[in-house]
Amino acid sequence: MGGVGSGWEDGGGEIMNSGPFLFCGILLALASSWWGVIVAPRLQFGLSSTVVPAETGQHYPAGRPGLAQQGAEVYRSEGCNTCHSQLVRPEGFGFDLALGWGRRRTVAQDYLRDNPVMLGSVRVGPDLANIATRMGFGDTNLQPVFVATQLKHLYHPRAVTARSVMPAYPYLFEKRAIHGRPSADALKLEGAFAPEAGFEIVPKPEARALAAYLLSLRSSVSLPEAPVIPPPTNQVAGAKTNSIPAPAAPAAKK
Repeated sequence: MGGVGSGWEDGGGEIMNSGPFLFCGILLALASSWWGVIVAPRLQFGLSSTVVPAETGQHYPAGRPGLAQQGAEVYRSEGCNTCHSQLVRPEGFGFDLALGWGRRRTVAQDYLRDNPVMLGSVRVGPDLANIATRMGFGDTNLQPVFVATQLKHLYHPRAVTARSVMPAYPYLFEKRAIHGRPSADALKLEGAFAPEAGFEIVPKPEARALAAYLLSLRSSVSLPEAPVIPPPTNQVAGAKTNSIPAPAAPAAKK
């Protein structure tokens, strides 16, 4: 019995002696996790600043104007990020680049101005990271057409896409009686979606702000960590074209 008791005492002593090492190991594991999850990302991304690409000479990402900032709040409050993502996946992780959803993959720099970041997790609808490019941003001829279509889509998606599963947002618009000439901002609606005679549907400030926010979503600037690869061409850059004279036609026989 004395031998057994002595063994238990020795084992208990070993456990007590290893207690500080066990505590330090657990503390080190927690500290490593805290460093990897909180401190390292803060040092890597939290102190980032805008860049000035040579191709544009302007800070990227650019600050959004006030109306687009208001639209970001409408986008968040309506839960648009539950069905739309703002992330162009790299090649090999989907077909985002092949679908034309971006000219390059999305990187952390693209979200520098976003607070909160509305990355999204599900794609019931298309990705919106570069919707401004698809809405004709910068093209004074195409942009008004795309914006009008987008507003019409917000009012009732089935008025634009018959099989759309997106919910309608008619409360972002106002139905009002037409006095004199119709408003230039009135939606062009047909069929079952058109209001009764003498009335028109015009966007409220919230709808205009949401459209302005969508026009601010463009992340196609070439960055060192995500360069934009120009489309391939059939002609090698800098190559000289050697013109070969066509063979002379044979002389006519007399």
